[in-house]
Amino acid sequence: MTEYINLKTPLNDSTIEKLKAGDKVRISGVLYTGRDAAHKRLMEMIETGKKLPFNIEGQLLYYVGPTPAKPGQIIGSAGPTTSYRMDTYAPTLIKMGLKGTIGKGGRSEEVKEAMKMHKAVYFAAVGGAAALIAKTIKSVEIIAFEDLGTEAIRKMQVENFPAIVVNDTKGNDLYNIGREKYNKPNV
Repeated sequence: MTEYINLKTPLNDSTIEKLKAGDKVRISGVLYTGRDAAHKRLMEMIETGKKLPFNIEGQLLYYVGPTPAKPGQIIGSAGPTTSYRMDTYAPTLIKMGLKGTIGKGGRSEEVKEAMKMHKAVYFAAVGGAAALIAKTIKSVEIIAFEDLGTEAIRKMQVENFPAIVVNDTKGNDLYNIGREKYNKPNV
């Protein structure tokens, strides 16, 4: 039986520091969403000294562009997008207090260093399980950049959102750990 660590947002340093690459988690609370275009606008706001549309401290940012909801649904499919496209922006947001990001694929060395320095983690959500993930989303509200459509920033209330810690605060990387295990000769 798989053991899950239950997390409730917002997160703090002591909670984040206990997580290790490979830990399976279930997240409840608020997740904020954002992709490339929204990140670009957030950076413009930061550079011009404007207030961000949400308090970033302790929060998690899910890289997703959900599909429109069908009648009777809260949201359509809500699977993760490729994270490295946000790597240019992530170190700044992590330095400002963002405690984690959720997506798919690997992260740059700059992002990994920012996570170590400022106590943040990177979670992977399962690509291809967008409909299943959508079932953990209990409410959705667009809070910024509505003109961006699926890339607008949303505030999502989630319950038992499944994810896996890929990068932890110690610099461990689940993808590297997996490759090392695979490449070890059987003795």
